[in-house]
Amino acid sequence: MLAVTILGNNSALPAYDRHPTSQLVTLDDHIFLVDCGEGTQVQLSKYKIRWGRINHIFISHLHGDHYFGLPGLVNSMGLLHREHELHLYAPAPLKEILDLQLQAAATVLPYQLHFHPLEKEGVLIKTDRYKVTCFPTKHRIACWGFRFDQVKAPRRVNPEKAIRHEVPASFYDRLKQGEDYTTKSGELISNEWVTDPAPKPQSYAYSADTLYDEELIDRVRGVDILYHETTYLKDLNDRASSRFHSTTTQAASIAQKAGVGRLLIGHFSSKYDKLEVFEEEAREVFPNTDLALEGVTFKV
Repeated sequence: MLAVTILGNNSALPAYDRHPTSQLVTLDDHIFLVDCGEGTQVQLSKYKIRWGRINHIFISHLHGDHYFGLPGLVNSMGLLHREHELHLYAPAPLKEILDLQLQAAATVLPYQLHFHPLEKEGVLIKTDRYKVTCFPTKHRIACWGFRFDQVKAPRRVNPEKAIRHEVPASFYDRLKQGEDYTTKSGELISNEWVTDPAPKPQSYAYSADTLYDEELIDRVRGVDILYHETTYLKDLNDRASSRFHSTTTQAASIAQKAGVGRLLIGHFSSKYDKLEVFEEEAREVFPNTDLALEGVTFKV
């Protein structure tokens, strides 16, 4: 299962009860935090997200609306007696910023914080279940997008067949990974007898802040869900370009050319109090577009 939960969808200035960028990516049993704008930990609490399940945080770039919430979150995790490791992937200068803040407050975290500097395009994490890669985007400072791919989707348990063959529910997770079951009497229950083939591996791409850039197309091609910023409506194309941001129709064009399944748009400028027009403009080019509304979970 792959899903994206929006915690913040605004650009630099919080406005109209919208918060700076932050979102959660759920991939099977793993939760990843992508960007951590101001107020992220408040949003995590509001939507009843269990912080302890977040073991990997990805920061796209060092504009404040994408990481100002991180120092507070890292500190709060310590106050909540976190003990297991936390991995942080971000532009290299962020380590010095965090170290300085922790040192100034004489804070010693009760858990190990591993910092992984983003220096080149490539694989950040790869397991037998999923892979996370990063790629550069064209913004005013160094900025990175992230792609999450299932390596192998789990098989689907057929409950009726499993019950018929007396496979206990406690073994279902192992069935999903392709294991056979042996009964107490020694009879081998083939996995294929009680499961259905796995669906196509799922994928999600977060393109971060960027101006219109067709180099993104190959990097996000064919993903089930693409998040692409739309800071401005289409009439402000020149302003978007000068500020290294994108418009509604530009994001939709990337989605269309990349052949993605669904487009989420966000990073809205605070000059707009209403968002419906963003969706309308993007859908003129790419119909399967949705606003990245806070508190909403989008599932593949």
